[in-house]
Amino acid sequence: MERFKRLEMLIGTAQFTTLQKKRVAIFGIGGVGGYVVEALARSGIGEFDLIDHDIVSISNINRQIIATTDTIQQQKVEVAKTRILSINPKAIVHTHDCFFLPEYANGFDFSQYDYVVDAIDTVTGKIEIISRAKQADVPVISAMGTGNKMNPTMLEVADIEKTSVCPLARVVRQELRKRKIRHVKVVYSKEIPIRCQMDEIDPKTNKSIPGSTAFVPPVAGMIIASEVVKDLLEGV
Repeated sequence: MERFKRLEMLIGTAQFTTLQKKRVAIFGIGGVGGYVVEALARSGIGEFDLIDHDIVSISNINRQIIATTDTIQQQKVEVAKTRILSINPKAIVHTHDCFFLPEYANGFDFSQYDYVVDAIDTVTGKIEIISRAKQADVPVISAMGTGNKMNPTMLEVADIEKTSVCPLARVVRQELRKRKIRHVKVVYSKEIPIRCQMDEIDPKTNKSIPGSTAFVPPVAGMIIASEVVKDLLEGV
């Protein structure tokens, strides 16, 4: 396909054809997940599953690629689907308008995916996604915390057991150890979280809302997308 010619020039026709045959599930289409979707769509991935129950809000505009004045109040999965198809009309896109929680996990057949991306915020959901992917023997990569960070150069790819500094990674690491789940690839930041200059409380959780930038979550998403592509092409 001419629209992907520059990538095909780089990796070769056989490897590009491989990407066109792959199905990737992205859980969470926010600041990180939206950029994962964007990069994978522009890499010729042939089939997507998009899982998110949120709508685009005006506060998403500073960091989420799907968030614009025109998309406010629209379902994120539908906005992302439209964007994928505008990049690659031949792509197949399945949308799942739901928050992924353990009680809904049986509604997803992880064995049909070639790769799973966890870009959601809740610890219980992250653990369930990782557990299900491991059970299905499907590669998975998980995004750790990108809020309250200013330096995208401090993002790293690592095994969850080798992470440090990141509070979310610490909690996820502990929960995975309890379940004897090992060797989980994550993207995390070694930057010490910055204290927000203004406090805002989420009325749903009664917890502080983290601040966020236009560059840390997107860079994390791009790093994840690059890992997905590299892993899918390994051995081809």
